[in-house]
Amino acid sequence: MAKVITMGEIMLRLSTPGYQKFIQADSFDVCYGGGEANVAVSLANYGHDASFVTKVPNNPIGDSAVAALRKFNVNCDYITRGGDRLGIYFLETGASMRASTVIYDRAHSAIAEADPSDFDFDKIFEGADWFHFTGITPAISDKAALVTEEALKAAKRHNLTVSVDLNYRKKLWSSQKAQAIMTNLMQYVDVCIGNEEDAEKVLGFKPGNTDVTSGELELAGYKDIFEQMVNKFNFKYVVSSLRESYSASDNGWSACIYDGKEFYHSKKYNIRIVDRVGGGDSFAAGVICGLLDGKPMKDSLEFGVAASALKHTIPGDFNMVSRADVDALVGGDASGRVQR
Repeated sequence: MAKVITMGEIMLRLSTPGYQKFIQADSFDVCYGGGEANVAVSLANYGHDASFVTKVPNNPIGDSAVAALRKFNVNCDYITRGGDRLGIYFLETGASMRASTVIYDRAHSAIAEADPSDFDFDKIFEGADWFHFTGITPAISDKAALVTEEALKAAKRHNLTVSVDLNYRKKLWSSQKAQAIMTNLMQYVDVCIGNEEDAEKVLGFKPGNTDVTSGELELAGYKDIFEQMVNKFNFKYVVSSLRESYSASDNGWSACIYDGKEFYHSKKYNIRIVDRVGGGDSFAAGVICGLLDGKPMKDSLEFGVAASALKHTIPGDFNMVSRADVDALVGGDASGRVQR
């Protein structure tokens, strides 16, 4: 199996029980997660050698975050210890027409205050095959943006394939700053993953006549911006999830991919959502897994879409499904019948 490195922030997640609003809750459910950490867990579950790079405080909360990753066989040897705190996010899960709400408490977290000198990237990338990051990491601080670029330079020195999930977060930075920083980082990227908002806010591309809130998708618009992105950045693949948001509880879920020659749209799943956090990360991990396995791009995309459809049914940030679970859904078994 391939050796994959992901780098970013892992956070403590505090979510209201069930579908309670914050004002109703007398307690929070606890778990850990974050974009690149979620990808590492998925890839480890699929049998790849997945390592996560970050910095966490040298205290019991930092220990708990590392333990959450080790539980799923993620290699934590490259996690640096230090800093004052682990980032936190609070989640209120929506239902029907009430949207979910996320509140961040992550300023001055350990990874946000990290320096490039905290990591020996040449050692980290030695013998590795793939490096994955998201647009969240350079958004959390100027220092984190610098660390991200140093990691990317090292990844390219070691001839790794590099993927990015653009993941625009308006609560972390403006579109103007995102474009200024992320456009520069695209020179290191081979596989670009995102959705229609990410493409517009992070890189300045907008698909034509598409409004996810109406449940309408204009695939020709996606093909158009994919072509523009490949022409500008020379990506090997451009990939986008396609979420048709009927409500907070029910979504249509599919994806498309472009390799500079062929555009392909996947099967669509209509999903009843239990927890959508980590859905995009599980999709990215599934596509990466397929490509690492040497699958054709169409099969890689179908694996990613199915993996993510399953993740939407699982509470928490991590996707805890196996290859067999995903392959069964790709093969058409979506009955949900009890397995005895």
